[in-house]
Amino acid sequence: MQPIMQDVNLLYPHLNTPNSIGIIMHQKPDADAMGSSMALCMYLQALGHTVTVISPTNWPNYLNWLQYGNKVYDYEANKKSTEEALNSCAIIFCLDFNHFGRTKRMADYLASLKCTKVLIDHHQEPQVEAFTYGISNTAKSSTCEMVYDFISNAPTANKLVEANAITLPIAYCLYSGVMTDTGSFRFGSTTASVHTMVANLLTIGVVPNTVHENLFDNFLENRLRFMGHVLTNRMEVYYEYNTVLISIPNKDLVKYNISTGDTEGLVNLPQSIKGIKMVAIIIDRHEEIKLSFRSKGSIDVNTFARKYFNGGGHYNASGGSSKKTLQETVKDFVVAMEETKELANVQMC
Repeated sequence: MQPIMQDVNLLYPHLNTPNSIGIIMHQKPDADAMGSSMALCMYLQALGHTVTVISPTNWPNYLNWLQYGNKVYDYEANKKSTEEALNSCAIIFCLDFNHFGRTKRMADYLASLKCTKVLIDHHQEPQVEAFTYGISNTAKSSTCEMVYDFISNAPTANKLVEANAITLPIAYCLYSGVMTDTGSFRFGSTTASVHTMVANLLTIGVVPNTVHENLFDNFLENRLRFMGHVLTNRMEVYYEYNTVLISIPNKDLVKYNISTGDTEGLVNLPQSIKGIKMVAIIIDRHEEIKLSFRSKGSIDVNTFARKYFNGGGHYNASGGSSKKTLQETVKDFVVAMEETKELANVQMC
C-alpha cells in the first residue's frame, strides 16, 4: 500500500537543520515555475541549506534575470553533474508540476530517487503517491502564490529573520510568477488573496514596470514578425464552435529562428475575438507535436486535453502532446472539437 502524501506543514521541522535540498521545475519552465523555484531557493539558502535548482530542459532567456546569481542546472545539457548534485539531496521540492512525466527525460530518474519528495503545485489530478509531503491546491492562482504562503506560514523557528523572510529578490520572483499566471491579474484565479499578496510585495519594494519590461519587452524583432505571420497565415476561426485553431509547422520556427519562450503568450491573443471561447495552438516541435489550450467560462480544457491529447492542466488553461504528424494532429483536434458539444452550445457574445 502506497503511503499517503502528508500535509506540507509537517515538513517545517525538517528544515530546522541545514541540509542539501533540490528544487525541480517542469520542462520548458515559465515565469511561475522559475519564479517559485528561485524564491524558494533563496529562502532555503537564508536558512542555511545548500540548494540545487534544476530545470529538465532549457528555458527562455528572459527568465535569467530571476536567478539572482544562482546557477540553474539544465538536466538535458548537464545530465551527469545534475544527477550528482541531486544524489546528495535529502529533500527535493517539485514545483509547478504534479506528475513526474512533466519533467520529460528526467522522469524515470526522479522516480528512482529515495529521498523525501515535496509537492507544491496548483494543477489538477496530482500524482500524490509519489510525494512524502505536499500541497495541491487548484484554487490557487500560481505556484508562486503557494510558495509565498509556504514562506509566510512558516513557524518563527524556521525563519532567519521573521519580519524579513521575503526579501526584495524573493518578492520579485513571486510577483513575476503570480502576474503571468493570472494573465496580468485578469483571469478568474485572481482572488482577494492574490491582491493582498501583491500589495505586500509592492510594500517590500517591487516595481511592477521592472517586471513587465523584463518579461514582456525583452524579445527580438523576429518574434514579432513570426507572430504576425502566424496570425495572418496559420489561424483558422471556427465560429460555429466558438474556437480558434493555430497550427504552426516546424519550417516556420526555423524560418523565423524561434527560440524557447518565443511562442509564449501567443495562445492568448485570439481570445480577444468576440465570441471565441476556446483557443488551441498546435506546434510541430520536430521531436513531438505540442498543444496549448485556453478557454473561457464553462469550457473545460483540462478534461479536453486529458481525453484527447495526453495532457492536462487547469480548467481554463492546459496543454497536451501528440506523436502524430502536424496534419494528423490537426485532424484529431477538429474531430475532438466537433465532439465537444459545449463548444457548439455556447452562445456567441
